[in-house]
Amino acid sequence: MTTDQFTRGMNRCYPDLLPPLQLCGVAVLSLGVYVMVNFRMAALTPTLDSFNFANMLLISGIVITCVSFLGFLGALKENRCLLLTFFLLLLVLLLVELTVACLLLVYEGEIAKLLEEDLIKGLKNAKGRLGNSTELQSDWDVIQQKLGCCGVNNVTDWGDRVPRSCCWDQCDSAQPQYNQKGCLSTLRSFFEENFLTTGISVIALCIVEVMGMCFAMTLFCQISRSGLNYKL
Repeated sequence: MTTDQFTRGMNRCYPDLLPPLQLCGVAVLSLGVYVMVNFRMAALTPTLDSFNFANMLLISGIVITCVSFLGFLGALKENRCLLLTFFLLLLVLLLVELTVACLLLVYEGEIAKLLEEDLIKGLKNAKGRLGNSTELQSDWDVIQQKLGCCGVNNVTDWGDRVPRSCCWDQCDSAQPQYNQKGCLSTLRSFFEENFLTTGISVIALCIVEVMGMCFAMTLFCQISRSGLNYKL
């Protein structure tokens, strides 16, 4: 098999290897939209509102999808410039993901403390507007109803003005039954239970990205050796 035949074969096969990366991007983007619609975090973490989980998922999904399309276009057009750009963007994306994962592991305690302080701040803001039809109160109601929790640590965080979303039984009686578990411990338990699934998903995404980088560089080198020029 000549170099040119190998390049043509890689050119035909490489676009078929990119759909997993594109599907990963679409899946992350869809998860970000789902979290944003069903778990609004503006009231819970006012300080970290711009850096909440849903926003990070949306940005990551858009970036992964766009980068994968760039690689598909570069392979289809046999464009070395696009392939090299795709390789570099994937490398940067992979390094960012690994850096974030390492920071989360190293500074887990500090991040948990910061999150708790921000949750307490968000609850105080919501308590100050309790009784009004506000977005802050609505967000807390949504989270407490979906997670079956109340307050940051427990129901006493609301004082004597406990919202109806904390109630789980006999809500219209003189002695309603409230959820005693706080939302902070509920969220922590949720992430701990899904830690293995999350880790496997991240590792799978990194493997797909590394494979994309390898194939992109292989195709780039083969195009260069075959003497093909840049195609616009």
